[in-house]
Amino acid sequence: MMTPQHIAPYVLRALALAQTEGRNMDLETLSREIEVRKADVRKTVTALHQQGLVDALRMRLSLQGFVMGRAMMTANLGPIQRPARAAETTEQTTERVEAA
Repeated sequence: MMTPQHIAPYVLRALALAQTEGRNMDLETLSREIEVRKADVRKTVTALHQQGLVDALRMRLSLQGFVMGRAMMTANLGPIQRPARAAETTEQTTERVEAA
């Protein structure tokens, strides 16, 4: 699972771009645009809302969030780093082998 700290710069950048272009953004559109699961985007938007950077109900940036998002637009963020797949526990391996 991706953490809000990993996703936040991409959310801020995407929302700032949408606001600059006069586009409305919803959770589904934002999730597709940054190519991250909707649940992870929701958690990130909630965290940014609690920090006062995003109005989660309107999916719009606050002034401070907009400034940060605009700064992210000029930053070279690169692709989102997806976490490596978690290793199987011994119990999961045993269950998989027994099921086969």
